[in-house]
Amino acid sequence: MARTPEGIVKDKVVAVLKRYGVYYFFPASYGMGRSGVPDIICCVSGRFLAIECKAGKGKPTALQMHEIDSILSAGGSALIINEASLPEVELKLRAMLGDGGSS
Repeated sequence: MARTPEGIVKDKVVAVLKRYGVYYFFPASYGMGRSGVPDIICCVSGRFLAIECKAGKGKPTALQMHEIDSILSAGGSALIINEASLPEVELKLRAMLGDGGSS
């Protein structure tokens, strides 16, 4: 089955998370789940990081931005990533790890 463009971005983000040994999961957004929650939820050295993945020029919905703003207000970190901004994931992980990125 062919991957969607957004699925390809998610796969690339997950590859970076795995390389750094980051705990992550994909939250359910249906049924008992909460709509608008970012695609990937991570714990990096005891700190919260949420990652919303988009393809191309895709933008987060108003509900997704509300959730991201709530995460930031609570002291967590959040990224909105597309193909062009993938390097930001590694930069953020290095900053959160505080050790130049060694895993």
